[in-house]
Amino acid sequence: MKSLSNLLLAGGVLAASSSCGHAATEGAEGITTPTAVVVADPLYEKMLALDTALFDSFNRCSDPAQLAKHAAFFDQDVEFYHDLGGLTRGVEALLANTRENVCGKLRRQLDVASLRVYPIRGFGAMSMGTHRFCHTPTTCEGIGEFTTVWREKDGVWQVTRALSYAHRALDSAPTTSSGK
Repeated sequence: MKSLSNLLLAGGVLAASSSCGHAATEGAEGITTPTAVVVADPLYEKMLALDTALFDSFNRCSDPAQLAKHAAFFDQDVEFYHDLGGLTRGVEALLANTRENVCGKLRRQLDVASLRVYPIRGFGAMSMGTHRFCHTPTTCEGIGEFTTVWREKDGVWQVTRALSYAHRALDSAPTTSSGK
């Protein structure tokens, strides 16, 4: 699944190409079908790379060097909202929770097909998607949704807000606040 901006950009390219008689085919019933156009989205690629690096260090946080690397991804005043754990404010509290609840106990795995990214003009970007939580090298038992707000300042990207929610067993459907 491509990010929304990638799809919109591709749609714009298709529309422009179609009006020039390119990138479209006409079917037997006279219906014009656009031909696929692959467009690289630098923001999507950047957010995917940041997510990968952030959670590579998260998944190896038992190593103090990796925990320090993980810490560098966060603004000092980060806010982390977790549907089961509540609100955590500040990077030190976030790291303490990570040490206690994550390091050596589980790993996070991104569902790459679910990743969506959106620019935030004058600030950075947000990424959203689905992630799995695995307690063994071969088994993932839990799943949840996430939203991460990234600030870009002087070429450095840091997380200012993170939300992790809709946690459930991997084989169950998400529930709303009313339980439906």
